[in-house]
Amino acid sequence: MTKVAVLGAGSWGSALAAVLANNGLETVVWARNRQLADEINSRHVNERYLPGVTLPAGIQAVTRVEEALCKAKLVVVALPSAALADGVETLRGVADEAVVVHAVKGFVRPQNVRITSYIRERVPTVADRLAVISGPSHAEEVVRQLPTTVVVASESRVIAEFVQDAFMNDRFRVYTQADVIGVELGGALKNIIALGVGLVDGLALGDNTKAALMTRGLAEMTRLGVALGASPLTFSGLAGVGDLIVTCTSEHSRNHRAGCLLAQGLSLDATLQRIGMAVEGVGATFAASELARTHGIEMPITRAIEKVLLGELSPADGVGLLMRRGKNHEMEDIGGQPLTALWVRP
Repeated sequence: MTKVAVLGAGSWGSALAAVLANNGLETVVWARNRQLADEINSRHVNERYLPGVTLPAGIQAVTRVEEALCKAKLVVVALPSAALADGVETLRGVADEAVVVHAVKGFVRPQNVRITSYIRERVPTVADRLAVISGPSHAEEVVRQLPTTVVVASESRVIAEFVQDAFMNDRFRVYTQADVIGVELGGALKNIIALGVGLVDGLALGDNTKAALMTRGLAEMTRLGVALGASPLTFSGLAGVGDLIVTCTSEHSRNHRAGCLLAQGLSLDATLQRIGMAVEGVGATFAASELARTHGIEMPITRAIEKVLLGELSPADGVGLLMRRGKNHEMEDIGGQPLTALWVRP
């Protein structure tokens, strides 16, 4: 039986472990917290992160990462981006042939680098065995085996298909593709727009505003993605618009919930404390704003949200700032052939 190590026993790590265990793989989860590991092993639950859900009995939780990694053929990194620095060091202990796939939808701060770039730099021995899994996939629904579709990207087709085979079943469909940059950025940047949509909902500004923010947000995601080397087509797929829709509209979205709380007048610190789990959109907002400035990319929505997070603008003033921007052509700044070229007369 193929052994899989899942690094991280939060909601997403536990949900992915459930998929793998249900597929008949030997699934070992590394949990930092002894009480959580005991709870998973004895009661098959993770009440803090996935309340009311029974996990497959085949999941084993351990607190020694060496025990999880020993003889693992697949390593799934499902840690919050803020905890990645310590977590990546553990990858030095993976087997020479082990495939590493990460499920982290954020940036490494303050360097503002993508996860695979960070892993390659810190653990070059796994550089040719890396993949990323992303797409519209809330852990709360995946663990209940509700139909879900995701994408795995790797520079190696063999690696992508290895991960696809490990995860895919009739409730969890997995596509493959080669645009690692686009898939990673789609998963990280959509969290920023979900924060914005949460602000809109918290201010009760209506569906028109929400639809506009999501659409123009997708344009921003695509602009930055293309500047960083991604294919614009990736942002029309599962890791782009697919993940954007679910994160902006789902009751399970921490980023959307954070935006709502901010709109109700809570400070950023109070908001994060209330949610009690990672809100990746906060760090992603600061990372994307800095990357946009470095690369000369216009990201007005992201910068407005940044000002709200820093307390420089109220949520309502942030919306007003966006609405008062100068005139522009809709498609000219997304990438590719400007549609102004289609006009037959001035």
